[in-house]
Amino acid sequence: MNARKAPEFPAWPQYDDAERDGLLRALEQGQWWRMGGDEVSSFEREFAAHHGAAHALAITNGTHALELALQVMGVGPGTEVIVPAFTFISSSQAAQRLGAVTVPVDVDAATYNLDPEAVVAAVTPRTKVIMPVHMAGLMADMDALAKISADTGVPLLQDAAHAHGARWQGKRVGELDSIATFSFQNGKLMTAGEGGAVVFPEGESEKYETAFLRHSCGRPRDDRRYLHKIAGSNMRLNEFSASVLRAQLARLDEQIAVRDERWALLSELLGAIDGVVPQGGDVRADRNSHYMAMFRVPGLTEERRNALVDRLVEAGLPAFAAFRAIYRTEAFWELGAPDETVEAIARRCPNSDAISSDCVWLHHRVLLAGEPEMHATAEIVADAVARA
Repeated sequence: MNARKAPEFPAWPQYDDAERDGLLRALEQGQWWRMGGDEVSSFEREFAAHHGAAHALAITNGTHALELALQVMGVGPGTEVIVPAFTFISSSQAAQRLGAVTVPVDVDAATYNLDPEAVVAAVTPRTKVIMPVHMAGLMADMDALAKISADTGVPLLQDAAHAHGARWQGKRVGELDSIATFSFQNGKLMTAGEGGAVVFPEGESEKYETAFLRHSCGRPRDDRRYLHKIAGSNMRLNEFSASVLRAQLARLDEQIAVRDERWALLSELLGAIDGVVPQGGDVRADRNSHYMAMFRVPGLTEERRNALVDRLVEAGLPAFAAFRAIYRTEAFWELGAPDETVEAIARRCPNSDAISSDCVWLHHRVLLAGEPEMHATAEIVADAVARA
């Protein structure tokens, strides 16, 4: 395997004169924070329109976006938030830092998204929010989850950190009647190194206004006398980051189209490898933004999976071990954990436990390469899995 020439993949992040021009525009306007400049507010309008939302609020990062959204939805001490057991830890920690208890529930073994039946079993009178995470850009079952929300009165908060530009049955994230959050961290589908956003659908203008206050130290837009109305923090995005994000947003659709085409090929090639199962799809998710190219090797132990990832990296693939089930991290238990043991949660989350042990993901820049690179990638994976 070492004798094979490693495939070449595009670099990430990508940028060109659009980002350079944006940075100069932000620099030369003479105001570098959102209350004096125009870049953040312009980006918010453009991002909201792109996702079919009534409002977008730019935030310092995706974790803060989750925390702020949960706060304006009433999450705090004495409440519970349902999250997938298989997700990045921020989905959990955002609720826990507000004093709430995070309740992990299992995911579907094929799509890695929240299992609606597991959600129904986890709802209690203390449940304040149900948080689907659109894993790798494949949207969760928003039909089933919307029905659960309507039946229980518990609102949804979409963690769309992976789902820029994704659609569910033709509807964009902002058109699904629930608040959603995005991340612009360095590896995400559009990035300024860090950054985040909360988008609000029609009918949630009051929550949007409350979020604006809380993200700006509780201070109204036109305040000149330090009349802070509510408790808040400084989560404001700066003008330079917003100028970069405007350029990144402009090329998002084209990149999604390329990734979607490449994943159709790569997933077929991966599925033909003995022992490899690529992430499943859902025809109702009619546009997958493909934040990751994910696949499982069922039955592989975590130790062997980690060794597999090492071999893939050595062969030139930007490969990573999948997220660890949140209840198997020390951070999860520091505060706001349910009154259960690790073993008890693992028993009711068998899919999450297995996926976190046997799943591998490839950076989405792999899917921006050409068809020959898809074949080379599959060959490398086949060789490495045969040795695993």
